[in-house]
Order: sequence, then C-alpha cells, then structure tokens
Amino acid sequence: MTSNDMVLGFLFVFQTGFGVLGNSFLLGLYTIIFFTGPRLRPIDLLLIHLAFVNDLVLLSKGIPQTTAALGFNNFLDDAGCKLVFYLHRVARGLSLWTTCFLSGSQAIILSPRHSRWEKIKARIPKGIGPFCFLCSAFHLLIYYSILLHVKGPMEIKNITERNDFIYCSATFDSSYAAIQSVFIFSLPDVFCVGIMVGTSGYMFSVLYKHHQRVQYVHGNNVTPRSSPEARAMQTILALVSMFVSFYSLNSILALHMYLGKPKSWLIHISAFLAACFPACSPFVIIVSDSQVSKYSVILWNRIKFLVQQNPEKHS
Repeated sequence: MTSNDMVLGFLFVFQTGFGVLGNSFLLGLYTIIFFTGPRLRPIDLLLIHLAFVNDLVLLSKGIPQTTAALGFNNFLDDAGCKLVFYLHRVARGLSLWTTCFLSGSQAIILSPRHSRWEKIKARIPKGIGPFCFLCSAFHLLIYYSILLHVKGPMEIKNITERNDFIYCSATFDSSYAAIQSVFIFSLPDVFCVGIMVGTSGYMFSVLYKHHQRVQYVHGNNVTPRSSPEARAMQTILALVSMFVSFYSLNSILALHMYLGKPKSWLIHISAFLAACFPACSPFVIIVSDSQVSKYSVILWNRIKFLVQQNPEKHS
C-alpha cells in the first residue's frame, strides 16, 4: 500500500463520513419533527427524501471506493458488485430527480399570482408522495440492465468488451451496446438537468423583479436576504448549481470510462466527484435554510424540558 493509496482512502473516508453525518442529521431532525413537532412544509418532505437517497449514494459508493483505494480490490463477488452498482445508480438518479422537483416546485411557488402556474401551486403538496413513489419505481426499472452488465472482478470470462472499475467490471457485447446503454441512462438525467437550469433562471428573474419593486417602495434599505422567498430561492439555486457542476464533470468522466479502458486514478476522481453533491448538499441546507435552525431549537427545548421533568434519571 503506497502513500497515495492512504491519501485516497482518507479522502473517501472523510467525504463519506462528512456527508453521511450531515444527511443523517437532517433526516433525523425532520423525522423527529414530523412525528412530534410543528407541521412541516411540503418542501421539507422532499428534503427528507433527498437526505435519505444521498445517504444511499454515499454509502454505496464511498465504502467500496475506500476499500479499493486501500488496495483491497477483490472484496466483492458477482452478486455484491451488482447490488452495489445498482443501488448507487438508483440512488443517484433519485437524488437528481428530487433536486429537479425541488427546483421546479420552488419556481412554481415563486411565480406571480394569476399566472398559468396558479392552479398547480395548490397541488404540489399532494403530489410529493406520488412523485417519490413513482420516481423510485421508475429508477428501479430503468436501471435493471445494470444487473445484467455488471460483474465481479473474478467473474470475467470470454467477453468481447470489458470496462474495469477496480473492484468490479462492466461487460458489453460491443462498443455500440456500451454507447446505447450510456445514452439510455443519460437521457432522463439530461432532461432533468435542463429543467433545473431553466427553472433556476426563471427563479432568478422573478426574484430580481420582486426585489426591484421592493426597493422602489421601501428605498435601498431592503436587501434580497430579507425576504423568505429570497432565502428559499438561494438554497435551491445553491443546490442546483452544485449538482449541475459536479454532475457535468462526472458525466464526462463516466462516458470516457464506459467507452475505453479507464485508469485507476480516473476512476477514483469520477467516484469522488459523484459523491461531492450528496456530501455537501446537507450543509448547504443547514446553513441557508432558516427552518432547520428553527426545528433544531424546538427539538433542543423539548429535550431540555424532558430532562427537567425527570431530573432524578439524569443525576
């Protein structure tokens, strides 16, 4: 084991632990508030879903990649490789679509009154549950072919094409089959990224016009940070910008790896980029969403109240 392997292993451990800690905090906080606290916003239910799938992305990619970076390349068999790659790709797709739905729903909520989106605003809270269910079912079905193409490192025999991913491999009958598989997987993702970019531009335009009107009425003392709409939009824009940046870089590397014989350092970089959004996004939400601080204070006050009610148990 070289020093580079140790550094890579440390980076993946830090990234995975850092991200899981943030997502688990949000997941636990929202879940406790959902059962015991005030009524959650509709957007909070989407954030619960996003935190859960981000944890899956980090665990399904971070743990195997850390193990591989430390030099243990044959720790998964054929079934293990299929499960890890399938779970990671489904969770990654759900993370993308959930972020897309967050961006789209926030754009509709911020749209002016009497617009064509007015009737849809009231339906957004009711559509979150069906969206999560249908989206999960869709991704479980569309990525079924991963179970056919991914193989364990010791299961490769008599194949025409092989793509080695250090601890697992992907097999295709031809380069055309590899391109076709990448195209099928990427088309829904590109569609979602396009929606996120469009809705982000729309939200920025709406908020900018709103800010101009507010400044005209109240003078120059009002800043965009003073409005709840601005804080919500800044959170979504930060998430979307982060996702699009990391997703674009990772997609370019993933396409190169599917079409050729990737080097180990390129595989590690691609894996690190793929996990950057799920690792960083919970902290963007924690810092920028004032409701997280509000829920945390409510939960802390309830814990102190319970401790004060039973002092003898904690003495």
